[in-house]
Amino acid sequence: MFTNPFAELAATIPPWATKTYVVLMVVLVAAGTLFDVLHKKSAKYFFENWRSATTKGSKQLSGGEVASLAVKTAFSEVLTSSEFCNARRRVAHLLTMYGFVAYVITAAIMVFGYPTSATPAPFILPALWHIGALMVCAGGYWFWFFMRVDVAAEGNSPFRVVRADLFILSLLASATFALIWSFFQSVGASGLAVLFFILFVIATTVLFAGIPWSKFSHMFFKPAAALQKRVAEADGSRSNLPAPADRPEVFGSVDRLPQNY
Repeated sequence: MFTNPFAELAATIPPWATKTYVVLMVVLVAAGTLFDVLHKKSAKYFFENWRSATTKGSKQLSGGEVASLAVKTAFSEVLTSSEFCNARRRVAHLLTMYGFVAYVITAAIMVFGYPTSATPAPFILPALWHIGALMVCAGGYWFWFFMRVDVAAEGNSPFRVVRADLFILSLLASATFALIWSFFQSVGASGLAVLFFILFVIATTVLFAGIPWSKFSHMFFKPAAALQKRVAEADGSRSNLPAPADRPEVFGSVDRLPQNY
């Protein structure tokens, strides 16, 4: 059922071209993230804010304590997205995140390790690629149609699009077109397979090339911001601040949290 679509692609597009495209996407991610950091000065602000906070702390943390906080942050905020109080939002985020990781990593492995049918990929790789794309679609469409703030709380149309939606829309388009392309390729519908492959390439290019205009780079700053928050709470530099809005006590109870939270 699950076959390597990139191996079948080698019959019309040489493997070196597919590999070059993947490398180009990696370069675009690196260049786009760097541009985003420099243009918005987010990294500069982040480190200046961290430095300023540490000077206000009542306790000096050791390297071991910071490392322990980093591990806790990785397991809590990064791997399990514990910052989301709303269970539906958390599940949707985890589905999209882990689906994206499986979708991208397995695609790269198949393109570079098993580029042709002469070297068939282990079943697990195309299976994880398809499952990852399905997870992206499940979590992404669930979020898009039912959990966005302007849809769930403000009653706007789910088809209303702003620039900030570029990342999620291009990701959903990439995963959706990838699945449709793979399906038509597997049933021998070559014309439709070519059409959806072209759409898949366009969506994927927008996903990785549109970093300066999307929220893609936020995934790199989010863990660092979560770690900074833990360090600030541990060294006392946050103790004189009011309870943040992500705490249930601010709203009185969990039941009073915004529905989209």
